[in-house]
Amino acid sequence: MKAIQVQVPGGPERLLWVDLPDPLPGPGQVRVKAQAIGVGRPDVLIRQGTYKWMPPLPAIPGAELAGVVDAIGEGVTQWHIGDRVLVSARELAQRGGCYAEAIVVPQDAPYRLPSSVAFEDAVSLPNLQLALALLRVAGPMHRAQPQVLITGASGGVAGMLCQAAKSRGYKTIGTSRTPGKCQDALQHGFDHVVCTEQGELKAQVQAITQGRGLDVVFDHLGGQSLIDGLHGLAPLGTLVSYNIVQGLPTQDVFQVLRHFLGKSLAVRCFSMHTFDEDPEARRALMQEAMDLMANAQVKAPEHRIFKLSEVRQTHELLDQGMVSGKLVMQP
Repeated sequence: MKAIQVQVPGGPERLLWVDLPDPLPGPGQVRVKAQAIGVGRPDVLIRQGTYKWMPPLPAIPGAELAGVVDAIGEGVTQWHIGDRVLVSARELAQRGGCYAEAIVVPQDAPYRLPSSVAFEDAVSLPNLQLALALLRVAGPMHRAQPQVLITGASGGVAGMLCQAAKSRGYKTIGTSRTPGKCQDALQHGFDHVVCTEQGELKAQVQAITQGRGLDVVFDHLGGQSLIDGLHGLAPLGTLVSYNIVQGLPTQDVFQVLRHFLGKSLAVRCFSMHTFDEDPEARRALMQEAMDLMANAQVKAPEHRIFKLSEVRQTHELLDQGMVSGKLVMQP
């Protein structure tokens, strides 16, 4: 089979198009033939060799794959040839493995994919699962109709987070760097989108919230974005940091929190890996995500389709910050 492999960490040129033996399912395993493969930030970290949960090299990146069961190992009773499934690397002992024409996984790893969810949309379900987890860990809201800010609003996770928050009655405010990305974000359903190139974020947030401030900030950028988010919080507000794409803040975060002592603010650093040892909670979040998408309560973002052999192009776009919605590859 064809697959994408990283043998030496580095840039997109390190993503190699290789021939590997067709994987065969052993006892208690199934093989899934890929129809759609998601591309995301953890794949970049595997390519760069910096992922905290790095698989051993040579490694096949890829965290999500949707397809059909096309081979079954001995003792498998819950799956049949032709079943539509989603494979998330969160269910595997080792991260990665989905940049391939087929993958062999334990029979309890896949999720049964509803017929109403297209393969290309299904690879966004892990982002929706993450969004639901983020809403859970943000904690209880202290005011009616909470107002939340989501950074990088044109991205795939942000779009899912916006829809999930709105389904709970929250008012959503997004941030994007350019007017073009702001327009992309508005299509995700945000109530407001602030262009960070056009003035001070704090002033714009205060105007939108009519001086109330924000109940929650979901930030994946880090750097100054995290500090700006703290400045925008209302009393008892929480900032949830789930990545630091732009690096660590240069200011002392605790010092900023002490500056706003009268507001009793909170910061939570979150990773989906929190649920690695809690499969019941993790799979329940994914089932909730699948139900929301199957019932059209949440829509998958618009996707750009590439061939698996065009993987370097997808990573170049990610490295340049030129991604809106979801990048999807097909074998």
